[in-house]
Amino acid sequence: MTLDLRALFRQFHAPRYWPVWLGLGAMQLICALPYRVQRPLGLGLGRVLGAFARGRRHIAATNLALCFPELDAGARERLLRDHLAAVGMGMVETALCWWAPDADLRRLVDIDGLEHYDAALADGRGVILLTGHFTTLELGAGLFALHRPFHAMYRPHANGLYEAVMRWARERRSKMTTITRDDLRGMLRALRQGRAVWYAPDQDYGAQGTVFAPFFGVPARTITATARLAKMSGARVVPYYPVRKPGGGYHITVLPALEHFPSGDDLADATRINALVESWVRAAPEQYLWVHRRFKGRPPGAPSVY
Repeated sequence: MTLDLRALFRQFHAPRYWPVWLGLGAMQLICALPYRVQRPLGLGLGRVLGAFARGRRHIAATNLALCFPELDAGARERLLRDHLAAVGMGMVETALCWWAPDADLRRLVDIDGLEHYDAALADGRGVILLTGHFTTLELGAGLFALHRPFHAMYRPHANGLYEAVMRWARERRSKMTTITRDDLRGMLRALRQGRAVWYAPDQDYGAQGTVFAPFFGVPARTITATARLAKMSGARVVPYYPVRKPGGGYHITVLPALEHFPSGDDLADATRINALVESWVRAAPEQYLWVHRRFKGRPPGAPSVY
């Protein structure tokens, strides 16, 4: 699957697209570097950007204070610095996921539990491949796709050029078409045809179809769509999560399909999903996407936290 850059340029040649073109060029240059250089480059980039992105830094610091009250101020500040470095590494990893050869990526990853994915898919009812929003999200999905194909759910980007390249890159890696987040019919169709769909429900997408379920003991607006999709399609929910290893490279853990899910209780199901993601976060807290306003929605009468 090739990308026709000339055709893209003819379509997206206006000055407003020039920064994206520069960014795409930088991504390809990054992929030409050895991994031993890419890693410190990404971590350093995150630390530099974190010094200037005060708004995102404030959001991440607030989230960490809410979720880790047992840590003192110094420990949370160190965790914040490590997180901002991880965000920068995530930017480099996006370049790797989009442009690096498969052979280079295969050397970086080990994966456990693929038998759980295979067993669930063998049922013929489809698989909701459940994960969370970690800084390793893009590359984690790309590394999983080296072993098994799936449809990727995603939110369309406002910039047409970035959207076109992102969709191309994800479809090239996953070997299947992408499905926009709002395309419920497309997702159900894929699941009912016995295919796998990548899905990350752990962000605040607005009030519709949500309940307030605890996340690190804090009420978080949580979508109920995971249970609804599983019920409507009959698909199995197979959780997985990627971890960036301290010495370099990545480990992906695939867990058995959730039993007795959905339960019929939206709050119980949302609480179960949040608890699952929380357990992964605690294993590598700096790698979660704390710069997202996870607690933007508040229960009635509760004050804003940001």
